Amino acid sequence: MKKNNTPILIGCGQITQREDDPEFALSPIDLTAKACIEASKDTTIGNNIFSKLDTIVLIRSFSDTSWRFKCPFGKYNNPPLSLANRLKANNRAKLIYSFPGGNMPQWSVNKLSDMISRGQIELALIAGGEALYTQKNAMRKNINLNWNENHKNKNFDSWGINKPGWTEIEDLHNMNGAIYAYPMIENAIRGRLGNNIDNHLNYMSGIFSKFSKIASTNTLADRQKHFSAKEIATVSKSNPFIGFPYTKLMNANAYIDQSAALILTSVDKAKELSIPEEKWIYLHGCADAYDHWYMSNRINFHSSPAMSIVARESFKMANTGINEISFMDLYSCFPSAVEIACKEMKININDSRNLTITGGLPYFGGPGNNYVTHSIAEMMNLLRDNPGKKGMVTANGNYITKQSIGIYSSEPLKKQFQIKDPNIYQKEINKNLGPTFIQTAEGKARIETYTVMFDREGPIFSIIFGIDSNGYRFIANTPNDKDLLLDMTKSDYLNKAGIVTNKNGKNLFTPR
Repeated sequence: MKKNNTPILIGCGQITQREDDPEFALSPIDLTAKACIEASKDTTIGNNIFSKLDTIVLIRSFSDTSWRFKCPFGKYNNPPLSLANRLKANNRAKLIYSFPGGNMPQWSVNKLSDMISRGQIELALIAGGEALYTQKNAMRKNINLNWNENHKNKNFDSWGINKPGWTEIEDLHNMNGAIYAYPMIENAIRGRLGNNIDNHLNYMSGIFSKFSKIASTNTLADRQKHFSAKEIATVSKSNPFIGFPYTKLMNANAYIDQSAALILTSVDKAKELSIPEEKWIYLHGCADAYDHWYMSNRINFHSSPAMSIVARESFKMANTGINEISFMDLYSCFPSAVEIACKEMKININDSRNLTITGGLPYFGGPGNNYVTHSIAEMMNLLRDNPGKKGMVTANGNYITKQSIGIYSSEPLKKQFQIKDPNIYQKEINKNLGPTFIQTAEGKARIETYTVMFDREGPIFSIIFGIDSNGYRFIANTPNDKDLLLDMTKSDYLNKAGIVTNKNGKNLFTPR
């Protein structure tokens, strides 16, 4: 009899830790293990499932991703082994630690599903967790935690793409993180829509107020409050600008303690393990692609060809369309991620279907690279309660760069599971380059997009992408004049003319 290797998800677990004493709080790996145990219970067969695992994928922690979140309390030299040991997992299981990216949970589901369908693996775990609230809380209280764990066996495999999301010249101008990049994307969207600054602030906050309403009813959400659009838009001491035009309540909330886990297998293996069919969730469609890696090379800053193509390929594989999707969770690290996803997938931003099922990264919580593990777990539970309905999860890494989609349902597949080789449609994206980028700029120019960064005292610097008189793109800062920086948050500087000069490799744009 022919084997049925159709991949399915059979277990999920989520944890939100709310412990204010750092010495009693779980470490990141312990928190992750707790979510794995919840996922094992969800399968109905419990912890025994860990001894049968052949693959363990741990999503990379933020402390191993960004200098901004580096942990002062030590590190794990083999994170997936630390997790496997806590679970008493099969010691022959393949151990994988992902490279960074908010896309990696969905990317890993797609890859593992493909491997299961080919008979290469049988039973896999994806998990991740963050304890950045506890880390920050301990630092604030001068409590020294011991999160150091060294193993003689330092061997594990890595998945994903391992390179920074910015170039050296972008880094030189301080464009080296999400809090700098996404506000620049947002201002470009504002320009495309033709909104003035106040109208666009209200537009963004209106979208995210609906997200916070969903979070207010989610017991796992970190911020369980329905914020009005006015509260989100109003700049205050508790809700300052981080990177203009984003207030604090428009930024992913990384300083939380959350973990989540998923267990995947094949139909035949699920039957062998006696996993009830009402637990099974099928991956009907999926795809992965990436836009030009560096913002300097983008065709523009207000679209995502990769998102459009990934959606097209996922819908084609699932033999469905956006109108047949009952539930969706759009990646929501910042408003621009949601706005671009809606544009590329032709979803009305005011769609009667909610754009999130969790509450989104600013309100549910943004646990580093692992948020989408939560949204997939949430989707599994929702689809189990709504048999036959379809749900879509989108995932995004870097700066609207790495795109991944999964379309799920409790309904069995009508055809053999088969993923299209992403290299085929990636070529389509790679062809479309933006204006020629130059590292050194001089002379007359105009602003293509920009942001102004803030600290607690007010504006501290700005970053612009500009176009010179020859049509070449460049990156620059403006003079750190406080009056100028404040004016850039009140007056529209998109397409603003000026002069760019270069000193010691850095470009300085002075508006005129």
